[in-house]
Amino acid sequence: MSRKPVIKGLYAITPDELNTAELLRKTRLVLQGGASVLQYRNKLATGDLQLEQARALRQLTREFDTTFIVNDDARLALQADADGVHLGGEDGSVAAAREILGRAKIIGVSCYNRAPLATEAEKQGADYVAFGAFFPSGIKPDAVRAEPGLLEWARQKLDVPLVAIGGITPGNGAALVQAGADALAVISAVFDAADIQSSAQEFSTLISKVRHDISKSNVI
Repeated sequence: MSRKPVIKGLYAITPDELNTAELLRKTRLVLQGGASVLQYRNKLATGDLQLEQARALRQLTREFDTTFIVNDDARLALQADADGVHLGGEDGSVAAAREILGRAKIIGVSCYNRAPLATEAEKQGADYVAFGAFFPSGIKPDAVRAEPGLLEWARQKLDVPLVAIGGITPGNGAALVQAGADALAVISAVFDAADIQSSAQEFSTLISKVRHDISKSNVI
């Protein structure tokens, strides 16, 4: 059995774009910039459009050998042959998603600013957990705030990859990687950038550099 993809690096999340051609254009630039993971998230699309876009993105991510995750909906992830699903607080249990997707697929879980949720998610078989928002977010302005210390705790207590989300930019992301984040989840900072590919590349380079520096210091 092949190993599941590792969740790390730039974790790009799609915006609420109803124009599929435009969504694919922007996403291609993000992938060219080095995103390691792409999550399809579109809160405005109908079910039919979501399936159309998810399948198109699945094809595009295969071209770049990028891990493809669908937000919220395990059945949509199955229909699109995604690599997995990301579950929010109201999207059902890990067990229910696992029953739909099988053991080979990735299941990620949003844990917000709550350590007990992360512990339980790992216990239930989640493949990664996400914390945030670490900074003010235009996408979710009312999101609960998490502190970098939560990543430090999780790095010591959990054995699954850690994703940080919420208002992350190249200027503030390094501290989250230093605190323990394996991946930085970003929407606006890449998809709304004047130069999408360069912005994605900046994130990818930043994450790689910080993780290299951490590894080097641990060896020393």
